[in-house]
Amino acid sequence: MTSPVDELTTIRDWLRWAVSRFNEAGLCFGHGTDNAYDEAVWLILHTLHLPNDRLEPFLDASLTRTERLAIHNVLEQRITRRLPAAYLTNEAWLGDYRFYVDQRVIVPRSYFAELLLERLAPWVSDPDVIAQALDLCTGSGCLAILMAEAFPDAAIDAVDISADALAVAHRNVADYGLEERIDLVESDLLDGLAGRRYDLIVCNPPYVTAESMAALPLEYRHEPGLALAAGDDGLDIVRRLLDKAPDHLTDDGLLFIEVGHNADIVDAAFPDLPLTWIDAPSGEGKIFMLARADLV
Repeated sequence: MTSPVDELTTIRDWLRWAVSRFNEAGLCFGHGTDNAYDEAVWLILHTLHLPNDRLEPFLDASLTRTERLAIHNVLEQRITRRLPAAYLTNEAWLGDYRFYVDQRVIVPRSYFAELLLERLAPWVSDPDVIAQALDLCTGSGCLAILMAEAFPDAAIDAVDISADALAVAHRNVADYGLEERIDLVESDLLDGLAGRRYDLIVCNPPYVTAESMAALPLEYRHEPGLALAAGDDGLDIVRRLLDKAPDHLTDDGLLFIEVGHNADIVDAAFPDLPLTWIDAPSGEGKIFMLARADLV
């Protein structure tokens, strides 16, 4: 019986084969791409050490047997193990920013990324006044790094309960040369931050409901459950944060929390809070904002 390694000779051949096999296997996407074609392109170009934005010049290039074996291996892992592509490549992208990832952290895909690239305008009217900022539930450290880029005068604390996640964050912070500006802190939310107050708190917490956790596709089950699950209604972490946040915000401080598709649940749970829902280019009503005065 012949193998794809023997029959498929060009990148075009492997791309067609990969898309067919991904669709046949019913893979789930959402960790950097949202379809079989883009996922296949990403994995093939990465495996061949080619630029991730330059497919066309190489489509009909003949591949060595070693290259064909490498491509076949990574595509088979994607299909049989249902590993997200980001874990197979050990990289994730937010805009033009690349981050190292592995299974100690969830794959970065926050709506905050687009907003931080715009420096949270217009809600933060003057980025230069942000002197102390906090990225809570930092995971891989990606948002803390984007915050440091957006607010160059700010000292950033990046907090996570997971020592494993902070080890990944440490690698990313070092890759961007931000060790002097980003302080990585192991803490259960705000518990280990006594006396620290911030002009800006950004939090992308676990917010997956129990019902959704039970229905997660296999790809998402490779991610740390600690970074996803948040009780029956997905708001266990949000409640704790709203309770303690006023003690850690400056008088004019702002709190931003991402809750994904749970906007209706949040509105129902906190009817007395003047939530400001913020739209990002890739999704509406995924993040809400509160000022300290709204919480006191």
